[in-house]
Amino acid sequence: MPQEPAERRVVVTGPPRRARRTSGYYRPRTEIDEQTTLGHTYVRSLMRIQLRAGLTVFAVLALLIGPLPLVFAAAPDARRLEWAVLGFGLYPPLVLLARWYVRRAERNERDFVRLVEDR
Repeated sequence: MPQEPAERRVVVTGPPRRARRTSGYYRPRTEIDEQTTLGHTYVRSLMRIQLRAGLTVFAVLALLIGPLPLVFAAAPDARRLEWAVLGFGLYPPLVLLARWYVRRAERNERDFVRLVEDR
């Protein structure tokens, strides 16, 4: 009986010579990591959305707080009213505005991550 030759094992120790192609699979995260033009566009879009939310909050604050000195100047005898408005009247709108901004920023970031991770 002839003996069968034993299987020879080959050990590959170097990097692969050819990168695998992903047959048209699109990965936005790679675009961002490699800092391509498309990745730059993704990040700029996120920054623009976040800036828009910040400017919206700033505009509402300016409209809410900006006219207060004029209102206080119109009624110089109402010192208690000034403190009541500054102490209690502004607190709820500021908290609501801050809460809206944080929710909006987190939603923008969630949408961005969902876009990048292809979920």
